[in-house]
Amino acid sequence: MGRQHGILVMLIFWSSLVIGLLPAGCGYSVHRQSDLPFKEIRIGTIENRTLEPKLQDKLYAALAEEFMKNGISVTRSAERKISAVVHTFDMTVLSEKNGVAVEYLVVVKADFIVEEKDGQKKALTNIDSPFIISLASSDDLSILLAKKELVEEKALRDVAMRIVGALIYK
Repeated sequence: MGRQHGILVMLIFWSSLVIGLLPAGCGYSVHRQSDLPFKEIRIGTIENRTLEPKLQDKLYAALAEEFMKNGISVTRSAERKISAVVHTFDMTVLSEKNGVAVEYLVVVKADFIVEEKDGQKKALTNIDSPFIISLASSDDLSILLAKKELVEEKALRDVAMRIVGALIYK
């Protein structure tokens, strides 16, 4: 019984150590809400200058979700405001099969302006997804369009994650 107890204690110790160090090794760190540079933000106008419909609505939703995930409230009365212009939406064919496009690369880029309570503005330009978002499909058009919708939302979530990270971890 004593040997099994010792092995169990060592297993718990090493597991705790690995679990504790794993987030730090992946570039993540734990921050308290009190360490955040601001507690709330207002999302202003998001303008869509692309031909792709509804990107402004999807970016708004992605920003709100990402701010809330990071402990920042999205309110209409916040003194700090973020606005955006989505200026690039590209879907490029990466590969074809029997003359039909089966894999696409989706790129979304936006410019952001953060306005502080004193009226000072900070521009963050050409924020895009740091990851390649690809859409692979040889399915019929309706399934392809549904997948395209999901890929657009993923690319916009990546843009939101990048801008929120830039604001929090200056």
